[in-house]
Amino acid sequence: MDFQALPEGCIATILSFTTPADVCRLSVVSKIFRSAAESDDVWNHFLPSDADIITSRADSESTSLANSHSMKTVYFALYPMIIAQGTKSFQLGRKSGKKCYMLAARALSIIWGDTPRYWKWTTLQDSRFPEVAQLLDVCWLEIRGMINTLALSPNTQYAAYLVFKMIDGIGFRHSPVELSVGSLHGQTTTHTVCLDPNLGSRPHRRVVGLPLPNERSDGWLEIEMGEFFNSGLEDEVQMSVVEIKCGNWKSGLVLEGIEVRPKEDN
Repeated sequence: MDFQALPEGCIATILSFTTPADVCRLSVVSKIFRSAAESDDVWNHFLPSDADIITSRADSESTSLANSHSMKTVYFALYPMIIAQGTKSFQLGRKSGKKCYMLAARALSIIWGDTPRYWKWTTLQDSRFPEVAQLLDVCWLEIRGMINTLALSPNTQYAAYLVFKMIDGIGFRHSPVELSVGSLHGQTTTHTVCLDPNLGSRPHRRVVGLPLPNERSDGWLEIEMGEFFNSGLEDEVQMSVVEIKCGNWKSGLVLEGIEVRPKEDN
């Protein structure tokens, strides 16, 4: 069958049942495919039903983009969109088109986070948020966050990721950190990791064999905290980063936030 002989509207309907990445690839097939790939009907299918509510919470620059007449422009304006007075970001997964959120450090509960002796709030040029939290010196590390599942795409397997940097880090090489993800109406999973990306040739026995962070395309580090399935029913997913057992003083961690995204976008 010659798909190019189909009416443009029919091709647009077919494209709307693929993915955003597929639409971009297929747009180079021919002129009619390129025209169909620009259709509002295609890109409106990829936008979440509450896109207007989300864009209304964005900063002025993103809001002006989201008010464009082109649904494709609206879609790509959400990469990422900073919302909630700079404490969260929203975007759509590049592969899945499903909702992704990052909770900024300011949206998290950090024990001693407002005590200048232990934590410092600062700015970094390569952070998407106005502020990040820099760990100065603590022996009790405890960071917690929460997200309501109604904000996420239903019937989707999600994972939470700690997003951070380690600048002249001290103490993490000897201190395994517990990462937990769980919901009020479901199970909680906890696993132990090492946050120090530079263990060297002789890592401490406490952290040998533990998962290590990976570098992201934006230059930050991330490590998976755990997974959960969002059925679409309302629930609260709670995420935590805890190290209170070793007693070692720790410093050098720069916290950008916790990202929640579909597993299929990895």
